[in-house]
Amino acid sequence: MQEIKAERGYLILAQNTKEVDYVACARTLAKSIRWFMPSAKICLVSDSVDPIFDHCVKLPYGDQGGLCNDWQILHASPFRQTIKLEADMIVNGSIDHWWTMLEHKDVVVAHGTQNFYGNLSPVRSYRKHFDLNNLPDVYNAVTYWRRSQLATGFFNLVRELFNGWNEVSLSLKGWNQKIPDTDTVYALAIELLGRENFLIPGSYPQFSHMKGKINYCHGEDWTKELVWEYHSGTLRINTVAQSGFVHYHIKAWQP
Repeated sequence: MQEIKAERGYLILAQNTKEVDYVACARTLAKSIRWFMPSAKICLVSDSVDPIFDHCVKLPYGDQGGLCNDWQILHASPFRQTIKLEADMIVNGSIDHWWTMLEHKDVVVAHGTQNFYGNLSPVRSYRKHFDLNNLPDVYNAVTYWRRSQLATGFFNLVRELFNGWNEVSLSLKGWNQKIPDTDTVYALAIELLGRENFLIPGSYPQFSHMKGKINYCHGEDWTKELVWEYHSGTLRINTVAQSGFVHYHIKAWQP
């Protein structure tokens, strides 16, 4: 594992693909964090280096292919307590108060998701296999952990599930994807290790997810149907000021 260089910090995994410049997304996210939390420590896990980040770290065990790299964030983080964020997000306001709540557990994964109105979404069309398999409705987009035995066990299990997915997927009802997604792998790991160890009842940690159906759009590209404005670090969608994290989903969108 990395040497501990700070007590708390945000970590963003950003491996570019032919289709998406995830490092550019990570840079936008870092700028939004800096706007509201100037003293925050931010680590980029990537082959790229950028001065906006306090730490730029390569994957400790090399690129093992897309989402299968996720388990390596445990070893990449230079923080005793880490909040991992997906790159295609921005923050609207300080979330420093989250640390006080999260530090009472070893690992916490966001549970449920909101629409841009800030209401918990009842939409299940993206989560049919979660419901069929009675899996916890988790989203890895916001994941907290502190260095601990449970965190090590969790990410080791995430690695094993990714590596053994051909066999694991045979037991899943309604599974029709070629490759595993991180949310499903996290959900399986949490179910195996005990939901009570990873979930906090209530609204934190939470974020607004801009997938089309969650936000009452006809299509998947919300930027073509909803009006947005970004000023002084605040994003408004259809005049509604956002708070906390927004998972904007459409990678080409930049505020």
